[in-house]
Amino acid sequence: MKLLKRLLKIFFGIVGMVIIAAIIALWLDIMGTRYLKIKNLPDSNNSTYLITNANILPMHQDTVLTNKMVYIQDGIIKSITESLPQKEVEIVDAQGKFLLPGLIDMHVHVWDKYELGLYLANGVTAVRNVWGMPMHLRIKDDVNNDKILSPHFYTTGPKLTGPEFIGDDNLNLTSHSEAKNKVISYKDRGYDFIKTYYGLDRALFDAVIEQAAISKLDIVAHPSQKVPFSYHLHPQIKSIEHAEEIVQQPLQFNLDTIKLQPIIDSISNSKHSRYCPTLTVFNNIYQMMMNDSILEAEPLSYINPLIKKVDSKNQFNRWHNAKMEDSSVVDRIKNQHDFHLESVAELHKAGVPIICGTDAGIGVTLPGFSIHKELAFYKEAGLSNYEVLKTATVNAAQTHSIMNQLGTIEEGKVANLLLVDLNPLMELSTLENPSSIFIKGRQINRKTLLSFKEKAKNRKNLIASSLRYLENLIIEK
Repeated sequence: MKLLKRLLKIFFGIVGMVIIAAIIALWLDIMGTRYLKIKNLPDSNNSTYLITNANILPMHQDTVLTNKMVYIQDGIIKSITESLPQKEVEIVDAQGKFLLPGLIDMHVHVWDKYELGLYLANGVTAVRNVWGMPMHLRIKDDVNNDKILSPHFYTTGPKLTGPEFIGDDNLNLTSHSEAKNKVISYKDRGYDFIKTYYGLDRALFDAVIEQAAISKLDIVAHPSQKVPFSYHLHPQIKSIEHAEEIVQQPLQFNLDTIKLQPIIDSISNSKHSRYCPTLTVFNNIYQMMMNDSILEAEPLSYINPLIKKVDSKNQFNRWHNAKMEDSSVVDRIKNQHDFHLESVAELHKAGVPIICGTDAGIGVTLPGFSIHKELAFYKEAGLSNYEVLKTATVNAAQTHSIMNQLGTIEEGKVANLLLVDLNPLMELSTLENPSSIFIKGRQINRKTLLSFKEKAKNRKNLIASSLRYLENLIIEK
């Protein structure tokens, strides 16, 4: 009995120490991101301004409104004018710089609050997170209650897949009733959208679509190989993800431009469908095969340490080994990326709205920074600078009704704005280093934005990130 008591004391002592260590790790991570708290940034507390001497890209029309004033009251654009308002208001002199709506990344995976600062530093003022976990609901609550400076934050629920597509990142549905109940549950918990994934057969997919319509939840679709590609053109599905899914499913890896055209036509005929190509994340497969030291490269210091240790490493090993086994795989991936560019060009020509998404937060795809690479690919695909900018502003904002208050500079819209030195209609790279941004009218200057990058670099929150991921595995999805 004495031995048993001693063993129990040791056991509970170890458990207690683990709990204390976990609490300390989470507390340190919370303290590490307190620089994003609005109350700790007195210069960003004001949300009523008059911006003067601005050249405006409104983005609902292809023009520049020269030397205008924008009056922002309580975070809302009240007027675009050439005259001063009738009351005293703080003035921000744009000094002839260019003002456009903040960028929107429509396909991200957020792992910690540091990444929110990285998005802001890169001019991203709204994100759509597409792999929902409990921590994302807490982030959403902090953002909506103006506790932290962050992009507008929208999130799907957990990824819904079929019974055989096993993985700790998926919710495996097995029946019609379970599918409907999960959609209802995600609505009740506060998720904004439903994410469908591989492995959904017709019965499961029908149940998800049916309940999503009843629950008034838009669907974001990573195409399922268990149904025809045309299944993803249902009106409840507001965007289809990944250009590579066109290659991998309807084309069966056949890079055939003739066979591509009927697929493009079907998407174009579905007037409610938008396409989110995520060209960057696929191109990064090629980058990993071309650079054997990519995991040690300086840009990877901005990746969440858990993701870098697990996902980045696993993906690198997968493609490095594939290259070692068959060197022709390098050309195959490059050729497929080039075909993705052609697919985007054809989608655009057919009138399909392209929405910008990067798949940041997995592999070696950096949060925030990657949007500039994605936009450059759209330019390479043949879109004009204005058309490129639309993918990350007005096109993105029009995807979901809950985002319609974003994406353009018009009276009544939320003042999520980006001030840059040069005209992005002439030079897209100016977006990479904003002079300042406005989030709900709160101004963040360049110096502060640069500090957000430094705070996130080489962060030491591996344990805290692991605990939050573990929470997702323990709590019922």
